[in-house]
Amino acid sequence: MALMIKTENRPGPDRTLHLQGHKLRELLPAVYQNSPFYRRKLDDCGVDPCSIKTFSDLERLPFTTKSDLRTGYPLGLLAVPEEQVVRIHSSSGTTGKPVIVPYTANDVSSWAEMMARCLAMTGVTGLDRVQITPGYGLWTAGTGFQAGVERLGAMAIPTGPGNTEKQIEMMLDLKTTVLIGTSSYGLLLAEEIHKRGLSDRIKLVRGIFGSERWGKKMRARIEELLNIETFDIYGLTEIYGPGIAIDCPEHCGLHYWHDHLLFEIIDPETGRQLQPGEQGELVVTTLTKEGMPLLRYRTRDITSIITKRCPCGSPYPMIARVLGRTDDMIKIKGVNIYPGQIDHVLQLTEGACSEYRIIISRKQGKDSLLIKVEGEPAFDFGKISMQLQKNIKERIGIIAGVEVIPQGTLPRSEKKSKRVFDCRE
Repeated sequence: MALMIKTENRPGPDRTLHLQGHKLRELLPAVYQNSPFYRRKLDDCGVDPCSIKTFSDLERLPFTTKSDLRTGYPLGLLAVPEEQVVRIHSSSGTTGKPVIVPYTANDVSSWAEMMARCLAMTGVTGLDRVQITPGYGLWTAGTGFQAGVERLGAMAIPTGPGNTEKQIEMMLDLKTTVLIGTSSYGLLLAEEIHKRGLSDRIKLVRGIFGSERWGKKMRARIEELLNIETFDIYGLTEIYGPGIAIDCPEHCGLHYWHDHLLFEIIDPETGRQLQPGEQGELVVTTLTKEGMPLLRYRTRDITSIITKRCPCGSPYPMIARVLGRTDDMIKIKGVNIYPGQIDHVLQLTEGACSEYRIIISRKQGKDSLLIKVEGEPAFDFGKISMQLQKNIKERIGIIAGVEVIPQGTLPRSEKKSKRVFDCRE
């Protein structure tokens, strides 16, 4: 299985563009012919699919949004006969109509390959025992990780979410070497294992965490408590699920699979294509997906394409770790703030822990921002508060109140942590 990610004969940057251009020229006419949704969309825009031949030509194509996918519920974006669909996954639907994603057998195989590449990129081999804590069922995460583990030939331990007592028991009895989950649950497990004095008994070597934004402070805390190396994995249900990008042991960006996916960065306000290195919204075109191919899908995730080659030697290109989502942006006193910026400021503030809450309120017509953050016990909380206020003003350009509370005070989550509480009416 290691042959799957060999890099010696992989293409460099010029060859990558050539490869993606070739796949794009094959993709567009096929999607136009097989997808009634995209045929209508391109006809409405007056775009001839055969005229899209290069990366720059993509700007002439309309975007696809989550609203399109919800309007097409349940199978309005299907691009193959229904008898070719072998599996359905779905988004949670917590913010509206759920998105139904159909997969062909080839889609399932391609996804398993990308997941296996991710695992191999972090150093997982067939000798590892991989504990999979994300949810199964309609959600993509548990099933996707299991497929990747099995494709790689490692041992899958599909515990699913929750039941911390059982998770630790299985980790000890089966000598788990790799932990997979959300970073929030990784932190919860790390603190619980440390509290019980079990750190020396576990056999964990690495953790692979995703599904939410997590900063360097949280990464350092998990790594210290469990004595492991952690990796950030990226994905979204609409594309395949987790596994479309991951960081390697160099930790200088997330490698993505350019033979399956074409990444663009756009200005989220104007929709204009941005140059590599510029920060903006990630837009994804699926190059090999059959069941529900997507053209220029707006992810709402803020990142940038990294121009330099990774020191690890992999030719797979990289994006920066996701800063936040355009729909997570907070506007207060005329300043746009992403939660990822608070992560960055915490990293610069000595004594501040990884866990925080952003609380926005409005009093007498004026907005106010309060940051509740945990402090390390050996530090003076008053000094942490003053330094954090100063760093927020210098780095983000806004005055915020800061309340430092003891480490472990904020609630931990088995899923994703809610960090922003907007109490404005």
